[in-house]
Amino acid sequence: MTIAYLANLFPSAVEPYVSDEIEELRRRGIRIVTGSVRKASGNGQQAEVCLQPLRMIVLLRAAWLCATHWREISDLVWRVVAGGREGLTPRVKALLHTWLGACYALMLADLEIDHLHVHHGYFGSWLAMVAARFLHVGFSVTLHGSDLLLRGAYLDVKLKHCSFCLTVSEFNRRYILEHYPEAQPAKIVVSRLGVEMHEQRATALASETRPEFNLLAVGRLHEVKDHAFLLRACAELAERGLQFECAIAGDGPERRRLESLIKQLGLENRVTLLGHVPRRQMDSLYGRADLVVLTSRSEGLPLVLMEAMARGKVVLAPAITGIPELVIPEKSGFLYEPGSLEDLVNRLIWIHDLAQVSGRAEAASGLSSARRPLDWVRHAARVQVQRNFNRSKNLKSFGDVFMQRILSQTESALHEDFVLQQIQLPVQRHRSLPV
Repeated sequence: MTIAYLANLFPSAVEPYVSDEIEELRRRGIRIVTGSVRKASGNGQQAEVCLQPLRMIVLLRAAWLCATHWREISDLVWRVVAGGREGLTPRVKALLHTWLGACYALMLADLEIDHLHVHHGYFGSWLAMVAARFLHVGFSVTLHGSDLLLRGAYLDVKLKHCSFCLTVSEFNRRYILEHYPEAQPAKIVVSRLGVEMHEQRATALASETRPEFNLLAVGRLHEVKDHAFLLRACAELAERGLQFECAIAGDGPERRRLESLIKQLGLENRVTLLGHVPRRQMDSLYGRADLVVLTSRSEGLPLVLMEAMARGKVVLAPAITGIPELVIPEKSGFLYEPGSLEDLVNRLIWIHDLAQVSGRAEAASGLSSARRPLDWVRHAARVQVQRNFNRSKNLKSFGDVFMQRILSQTESALHEDFVLQQIQLPVQRHRSLPV
């Protein structure tokens, strides 16, 4: 069995779960053809099929394919042109993505693909759906957070035509069924992500050796991660006289704005933007943290929280989407009211006081007593990850679900030749014109 697995960017350091899933399927004897919409930077591993940049000959043949096999995609194009309530720009983009979907089908034409899977519900999922039509195979999709909650363009169509949809939380599944009532409940399956467990020795409280309260935020510097919200909370902490340091690991388009805001708020000696931190250095970074903070506006189920909890770290995050399924309030971590700066600051001060740092760490007996609640939280955090967000366990579950769905699909389908069986297109990706 051969499955084409498409991601917006493959490989991607911030999406290790994509590579994990691919390797799990390969261990089960499935041939995987990796695909990427954009070419990954560097000279390392690359996807076997990369859509961008494209050669002009591919674009021309894709246009011819759309014209000569119009019936395969006519209902999709009609939905884009005349259905729904989308504006002009999303409609134009969907038509262009239909064209790119035909390009993707051409690239896969001679690879004997049995099924198409796409990770994330962004425009790559429209490409996969179109390509699957031309290849006469099924397609499936994995949904996370913003691809469902913020940028779910034409998701009604994708959910209608996919063979099945995997999503990372019970919250997402409920959201899909509530907002897309035509979606078949049996097709929507929760497939949780997971992380590796870490040695218990990594859970020691960093403030044992330093008086400062050490905050850590990990994530791409993107608007949806809302690190500016964390900076405003840090300004409040500084104004109230708390001794703390805050490190933000990650890089992205918001860096200059955040640098400017740090200066504006007078936090140069309190907050450090670390940029991209290699995974091999994350252990020491987590080890120094008293509290791992997340301030995202939208999330699926953040790996950063799982990574921190697996190390026995105390976490604080907004009570949004599927996060309460991971962070059980007051048990395996702490939550704050989304968008409330006051609640975030109050929670930070409260956890600061529980940890007995700064001026409260004077009496050894008081320190031991006050740490006991956080010791229970750290222990519960590890147990939560071990039981429900364990990488090995959840990858096996993913593989079981995927195999069951794909096998039932292929066994019930009649064998059909490719629509593109007469088209032989050797694709040379490196000497191509950009789309």
